[in-house]
Amino acid sequence: MWMTTTETRVPIYNPTEIEPRWSEQWERAALYHSDVDWSKPKHYALTMLPYPSGDLHIGHWFAMTPSDARARFMRMKGYNVLFPMGFDAFGLPAENAAVQRNIHPAKWTYANIERMRNQLRSMGAMFDWRREAVSCDPDYYRWTEWFFKRFFDSGLAYQGEAMVNWSPTLQTVLANEQVIDGKDERTGQPVIQKLMTQWFFQITRYANELLNFDHLDWPEPVKVMQTNWIGRSEGANVTFHTDQGDPIPIYTTRPDTLWGATFMVLAPEHALVSHITSAAQREAAEAYVAQAARATEIERTAENREKTGVFTGAYAINPVNQARIPIWIADYVMVSYGSGAIMAVPAHDQRDFEFARKFDLPIVPVIQPEGQPPLDGATMPEAYVGPGQMMNSGLLDGTPVNTEKGRKNPSIARVIDWLEAEGLGQEAVNYRLRDWLISRQRYWGAPIPIIYDENGQPQSVPEGQLPVLLPEDVDFLPTGQSPLKLHQGYIQASTPEAKPAQRETDTMDTFMCSSWYHYRYLSPNYAQAPFDPEEAAYWLPVDVYTGGAEHATMHLLYTRFFTKAMRDLDIFADTQRIMEQRGRDPGAAFDEPMVVLRNQGQILGEERLGAYHPGHWTPRGRQAVCRPGAGD
Repeated sequence: MWMTTTETRVPIYNPTEIEPRWSEQWERAALYHSDVDWSKPKHYALTMLPYPSGDLHIGHWFAMTPSDARARFMRMKGYNVLFPMGFDAFGLPAENAAVQRNIHPAKWTYANIERMRNQLRSMGAMFDWRREAVSCDPDYYRWTEWFFKRFFDSGLAYQGEAMVNWSPTLQTVLANEQVIDGKDERTGQPVIQKLMTQWFFQITRYANELLNFDHLDWPEPVKVMQTNWIGRSEGANVTFHTDQGDPIPIYTTRPDTLWGATFMVLAPEHALVSHITSAAQREAAEAYVAQAARATEIERTAENREKTGVFTGAYAINPVNQARIPIWIADYVMVSYGSGAIMAVPAHDQRDFEFARKFDLPIVPVIQPEGQPPLDGATMPEAYVGPGQMMNSGLLDGTPVNTEKGRKNPSIARVIDWLEAEGLGQEAVNYRLRDWLISRQRYWGAPIPIIYDENGQPQSVPEGQLPVLLPEDVDFLPTGQSPLKLHQGYIQASTPEAKPAQRETDTMDTFMCSSWYHYRYLSPNYAQAPFDPEEAAYWLPVDVYTGGAEHATMHLLYTRFFTKAMRDLDIFADTQRIMEQRGRDPGAAFDEPMVVLRNQGQILGEERLGAYHPGHWTPRGRQAVCRPGAGD
């Protein structure tokens, strides 16, 4: 086809005619195939794999384009470039589609994958499609299950009872990172707190190492978000006791204010609440505990929220001055942080100050600002959190107080030393980060390879029996339990000793699948291990990863943890041996999954629907502005 202008005739670019022809030629020529070649420098380029929702949108391609451009640039510079693609294919949307459309999640998912694969191919990106990995394929989730088994057998995966974020709408548990402003990030529906037995990974074991970004060229905002999410703090553990002698351990970042503790607060879920509450206060306490269960952690800890609470009728003894102080229940204290109990110092903590003012509790200043009149708890307009010197603190009066944290503050350092010398406390480090909750009470996810013997004790499925396959004939209607619980053929199992057993019916969080997919790309058909160590020795680590900053405290944190756990379980042992044989120094190749991270930014303009014709645009309406996260 040709277009005539006033000056000349020029050919019209017809993508539906030109692009398929060239794409087929590139495919026949294996132009983008990447094979191990130790004579060439390597470059592993990676972009976040999409969820197969059915259609690509501009957010997908906006994230992939810079990665494709850089991959081509490195190829032109002589590098042997690996640029794979796959699909993060488990998850709730497919199961919801099964309910809404009366179609099996697998059928819906694979149809979407086929459509999106064709769309991606039509764009002409230099993906090596031989290396495609799909997380819902049994050949893939066999190794997802294998990782869980390795984690369980090593003690890194464990089962525990905990307050969890429960979505009544989705009828499943959500990780803390999936709850935003008290609502499920996907549906926007409220989330409540519920006590359930769940499976966890001990990501907290790696909390301190995850704070080390020395070998990472990552955007500063992502590192800051991860640092804040991990939330390392320094302080002391101190134990109070009730009048009856029950110990109440607390963690505090401000042990230098112990002398100002005028009451204690327990989280409503604290195990001591029912034990110490007096008969006169029991009805009020039980009602308050029930009320607190309906509020999310975000709501409970909001700074501008009015403080609520109930007196238990019990008292504790402050170990540093033997003062007898009342014990309250309040929902601004979380059972998941520290010990679930705090010493309340209203003179120097604003939340405690607001609580004390509301319930007419004593306020005793123990830090005096330099050059100012003595603080008076009765007239203070707000908590004082600045520098000064200790007062009302016995032998430690006059100790300088600054605004630094931990031992950089002389008052904190001196009090910790005094507590340890007196046998009243110990220096401690705490983290805001909680262990990764991976249980999901749904069907469309990787099965958890656990069976329970006749005594209810969990044991991992033998490796030779992996993968535990998802049954196809299940009822997808959400009931609050996994649909697998209703499938007797799935539940009934046997121990290695041929004794009756029951299979775990929860499935894994989809972030489990996406925490290691870049390793499966190396050899998606390899049957002996999650990846071929020869391929891994050449290609690892990922050189440049492209994806959204909105994944900072979920996927990007989980995949770092995963790599470190794999390293410590010697999963890279063969890879390291081959590297050394080839004369390549492994260095920190197994400490972090990706060396460089680049965020693609956000689309802030309008996304228009329509058709482009030579010389003009035919609109078909418009869509909303793309928001942050649209590219995930």
